[in-house]
Amino acid sequence: MLRLFVILVKVCEVTLFRRRVADGVKKGRLLAAVERSRKSVPLRIGLRILGLSPSRYHSWRREEACELDGTSSCPRSTPQQLTADEVQTLHKIVTSTKYRHVPTGTLALLAQRLGEVFASASTWYRLVRQRGWRRPRRRVHPPKPKVGVRASAPNELWHVDTSLLRLVDGTRAYLYAVIDNSSRRILAWRVSDRFDPLNTVAILVEANAGGPTTDSPPSVVTDAGVENINAAVDELIDSGALRRVLAQWDVTYSNSMIEAWWRTLKPGKRPRFWIRWASTIGRKRQLARSNGTWGVLTFAPKTRYSVC
Repeated sequence: MLRLFVILVKVCEVTLFRRRVADGVKKGRLLAAVERSRKSVPLRIGLRILGLSPSRYHSWRREEACELDGTSSCPRSTPQQLTADEVQTLHKIVTSTKYRHVPTGTLALLAQRLGEVFASASTWYRLVRQRGWRRPRRRVHPPKPKVGVRASAPNELWHVDTSLLRLVDGTRAYLYAVIDNSSRRILAWRVSDRFDPLNTVAILVEANAGGPTTDSPPSVVTDAGVENINAAVDELIDSGALRRVLAQWDVTYSNSMIEAWWRTLKPGKRPRFWIRWASTIGRKRQLARSNGTWGVLTFAPKTRYSVC
């Protein structure tokens, strides 16, 4: 009967040679069957029939109290081997959103500094690859607002800025302007041959002379440039006629409304309008130089331009 069973096992190629048995219950049943067969069959022959090496058999006998369900060997059978708890800790660190900005190789050093897991970077990469762990890749920075600041009524919020214009004859001109946030109307503007911070005061006074209808003074949004932060502008602000708001300093939004208007004047957006307008400025500048009147050239545009 035993010979028939041995022949059946060999023909069907049923053997434990190079086959992993991870279930602890199955290991216990095999060990119990081997112990019962030792009464009639020597241990060496019984292990040969099962395809189980003596070293593997005795290793299982030593590990009976470990209950190794789901693991290939005892957690500390070798000094370099990670335990199940260490692998679980490694998995939590890899998939944690707290360390999503840290590369996987750097996580190995970070875990060692924190005293969590002591493993090399290659071990981290191997476990991530073999077990299919996914690193969190969500956006770190919050989405930026699509709509800027909006005033509820005219003369509530103004934007003032200075831009450098390169004319068709190769010279430069400095353009100062004030735009209303609600109506997008250019309240005042001025062109100068040189950079002069006093021009900012001049256009603010001209815009304020238009007669704001609100009870409270308008708020003027400016950047931190020297043309907006000087003694002359400070004196105008201290008089109570206007209130100054520094973009991206006192508030989170920028001075983009008037900067968008600068882009509409320069080449790329409206090139034909730019060439005609720059030629007009150049001719008036030449006329002013020929008459000997240096300084500021002011002239009101016939058409008011607005941006969305």
